[in-house]
Order: sequence, then C-alpha cells, then structure tokens
Amino acid sequence: MKQGDIIMKMKKISLLLLSLILIFALIFQAGCSSKPSTSSNGNNVPNATNTSTEKKYRIATVVKLSGVAWFDRMNEGVKKFAKDTGIDAFQVGPEKADAALQVKIIEDLIAQKVDAICVVPNSPEALEPVLKKAMDKGIVVISHEASNIQNVNYDIEAFDNAAYGDMLMENLAKYMNYKGEYATFVGHLTATSHNEWVDAAVKLQKEKYPDMKLVANKIESNEDQQTAYEKTKELLKAYPQLSGIQGSAMTDAPGAALAVEEMGLIGKVHIVGTSLVSVSGKYLKSGAIDMIAFWDPADAGYAMNKLALMVLEHKEIKNGTDLGVPGYDNLVLNGKVLYGKAWITVTKENMNDYNF
Repeated sequence: MKQGDIIMKMKKISLLLLSLILIFALIFQAGCSSKPSTSSNGNNVPNATNTSTEKKYRIATVVKLSGVAWFDRMNEGVKKFAKDTGIDAFQVGPEKADAALQVKIIEDLIAQKVDAICVVPNSPEALEPVLKKAMDKGIVVISHEASNIQNVNYDIEAFDNAAYGDMLMENLAKYMNYKGEYATFVGHLTATSHNEWVDAAVKLQKEKYPDMKLVANKIESNEDQQTAYEKTKELLKAYPQLSGIQGSAMTDAPGAALAVEEMGLIGKVHIVGTSLVSVSGKYLKSGAIDMIAFWDPADAGYAMNKLALMVLEHKEIKNGTDLGVPGYDNLVLNGKVLYGKAWITVTKENMNDYNF
C-alpha cells in the first residue's frame, strides 16, 4: 500500500474515533441532565421543605420586650419555623417595653429591606406610621395582639379577645364566690388586647354578678413585675376589703401574688391572669395565684411567620385557613383579623403539664 493511502486511511480512522467520542459525550451529558433530583432523605423526589421557598426570604419578628420568659418562648417558635422552612427568620425586641424603641427597630429593618415584619406592638397607634412606611416599601406586615391596627396585611389573634376576657372573669368570679371588690391590671393603657380582655370581663361581671364591685380598673403595670408588685401593695392598702385581681400582662399575676404573700392574704385575695408556669408556678403552688391562662407564645411566633410566608407566596387567606399549628388550624377571618382557638387554662393541679 502506498504511503499516501496509508495516511488517508489513518485520517479516516481518526475522524471515526473522534465522532464516536463526541456521540458518547452527548449521550452521557443527556443522561446526567435528566437524572431526577434527590431530597435529603435519599428519595427521588424534590425536598418538600424547600419547594415552596425557592426565594430566600428574610422575616423579622419584633416583640414588645426582649429577655422575658414570654418572648423567649416566642423566639423558640420563630427558630423552629426557620429550621422547618429554611427561611431566614429571626426575632428582635427592645430592652424595655417602649413603643418608641420598637419604632427604631422597625426603621432599621426597613433599611435592611427585609421581606416581612411580624410585630407584637406595645402601642398599635404609635406604630401605625412606621408600619405604613414598611408596607409602602413592599414589606409584608403581620401583627399579633393588635386587632384594631390598620397598617398591616393581617393581624392574627390566638382567640377572640372578648371570649378570653369572659373566661378570665368567670374564673375570678368563681374563686371570689361571686361577691366582693376586685381590680384589674393591664400592661399598658395602649395595649389593645389587654384592654379588650378587661372590657369584656367587666361587662360580663356587671351583667351576671351584681354582688361584685370593680374598685380600680386598668392599673398600668408597664409589663413589669416589680411595678405590678408595688401597685398591688398600694391597692391593698387603699382597699382593705379587696378580694380579687385580674391581670393581663404576663408579669401582673406574679407581681400581685408576691404582694399578697407578703401581706398574709393568701386565700383572701384571689388572682387570675395571663402568665406562664415558668413565671407564676411557685405562686400557683403556694395558692397566691388561683389560675393563669395563656396561649403558647412559641405557637404564636410560628403562626405569625407562617402567615407572613403565605402572603409573600400570594396564597389565599380565608376562613378555615390552616397554619399547621395547634389552635391555628381553622382560623376565622374578620376583615384583616384572623382568630384561632388557642387558649390554655392552668391551675396548681395541671401546672406540670405546661412548664415551659
């Protein structure tokens, strides 16, 4: 065979080999691109946790006050939501219960361009301008304990506030044997939920229990246990026949109970109110507090964040909306307000079931 023919034949073989290599490369690339995605548990299905959150949202929860048991517990729910969804969700709050400090925090969050703000206002009225500013910037706003607030997408309540106030009064009346003088506390005179609880309770008392008498209404504790303690001592001196106290802020009942203990009035002055076992448990044991009621702040924190995410994802919010949280699984929508059924009542007998 001539040298030229040999060279020509070798070129043809080289071209054939090159073509085969290109074909195999294309087949391999196609096979890789069509391979099903695998979730973290190894199944050939997309990861369910992340399918609805392809965008990395940032959701901030602004609480009334940092460093107290109620909002520490709420932070657990926020953290759980972040873990469950992969969302960048976090909680912040002022060092004291001050609406002006909340405004500063929200201003900073607006500057950070967060996607949503969940807020538990110290004063809904004081926060209206800054929340409007947030909404004007396209930030989703969800509130809690603020059923009268305007500049939000939605407010979510653990329950109907009037029904909760009725429940507190029914229990206080029972412990007082349906007669005698009583007083009410609120964390702030501007706290919507606290005022609604007290207003409903007093209304019920006047309608059903005429032998009870309100002698001091809406004593302001500033969400501070020491303040509740000091004002209860003043109250007991001013009204020596006082036999009942209804608290609203988490710190009201234990503050009042300490005063009752010190003055030797356990069994003579009955106390009910919103609190947690971790704060009021020792007074339940001693008998200084007859009953506390609450909703789990962790569930409320989780529910707020879940609702914010649903709004960000343009999902329909309606009667029966299920946020996947106990007590918030069949919500009732009234205007912008969503109501759950999430309150818990605790006495000395069942307090160990709720010690968080």
